[in-house]
Amino acid sequence: MTWDRLPSTRRERAIEWPLWAAVAGLMLFGAAFIFSATGAVDSAEGLPWWRFRVLNQTLAYLLGIGAVVVLCLVDYARLARWALVAYWISVVLLVAVALFGVARLGAKRWIDFGPVQFQPSEFAKLAFLFALANFLARPPGELNSPLLFAKALGMALLPFVLILKQPDLGSSLVFVPVALVMMFVAGVPRKFLLRFIGGSVLLVVLILVDVMFAPPGWRFITLEDYQKHRLLVYFALDFAPRNASPAERLAARAEQEKKSYNVKQALISVGSGGFVGKGWRSGTQSALGYLPRAVAHNDFIFSVIAEETGFLGSVAVLTLYGVVLFSGIKIASQARDRLGRLLAVGVVALLFTHIFVNIGMNIRMVPVTGIPLPLLSAGGTSVLCSLIAVGILQNIYLHRRHY
Repeated sequence: MTWDRLPSTRRERAIEWPLWAAVAGLMLFGAAFIFSATGAVDSAEGLPWWRFRVLNQTLAYLLGIGAVVVLCLVDYARLARWALVAYWISVVLLVAVALFGVARLGAKRWIDFGPVQFQPSEFAKLAFLFALANFLARPPGELNSPLLFAKALGMALLPFVLILKQPDLGSSLVFVPVALVMMFVAGVPRKFLLRFIGGSVLLVVLILVDVMFAPPGWRFITLEDYQKHRLLVYFALDFAPRNASPAERLAARAEQEKKSYNVKQALISVGSGGFVGKGWRSGTQSALGYLPRAVAHNDFIFSVIAEETGFLGSVAVLTLYGVVLFSGIKIASQARDRLGRLLAVGVVALLFTHIFVNIGMNIRMVPVTGIPLPLLSAGGTSVLCSLIAVGILQNIYLHRRHY
């Protein structure tokens, strides 16, 4: 039976239209405001139109939609058979980044393929979702084993450590909450999860106390300078040690102003938008370079949107994300098996973590971590993997149980 001959009711049920309407809206926002943040600069630099960054983003959207179509041709259960292979390929790619990766802005996160640069950490997130969902999709009684819990946790910690070493704190931290949510839904005993969460909270508190209050000679935990500075900026603590000389305090104050510049400008961008914004391509923060051009179109794209569309545009973006997340929860509830349910929950947790952390750092709710905003931030690999994640939801919906 061909698609055209299917009854209209079944045609309507084959696609989760609210999900894709929201995705389309986010892609329109992304293209429009990446062009707003970069179009004038690209033109001033004399770049030909085919090298404009908004075109790269549009091509990534088209490639991602094509990947979704191909993905939905194969049942997710068949794809899951290759989950462990994909997981170990992603680990090998993360090791390859450490050995042969391209360094940009002080981090080695990309593999250079000539005209295209690939960021394996984004692919690793999807491979991890499939691998963990496949691992946990077993009879709930088997999940009472501490060894199985340790194995599941190890699957999350391996890419976590490899990505943290790049260094990419934002992408590495995504693995832990996603793993915990999937294990909770799978039925892993709460005592295992609570002990791990308690131990993690204790470790974080010790790190914060060690970094912010311990004298230099007494520190037991070593962080990269940029990680330490981001924590000090977030908690508004002085960069200078207590016994610093006036010259050292002056130098530390200058360094603190430099490190907190992006966050301050992002807050100014969000606040200056008011209720309806300054208008598309009329935002002064990005146009005049106060919001640094190197980050305005990726990590801080939400600030650009908030300045130019104001409160209304920000709420519109959050509403579109809300539709995507609630559609994912609905799809999880309708999944035909445990594998589909866990995959859908994992995708929702992954997208929510990205959205919460990115928007949170734009409004100083969380420290700056350099994590992309799904479908809005510029970046081909990020866009492609975000659309594939949504495609996983569509695949689960397409093969859901029928009542």
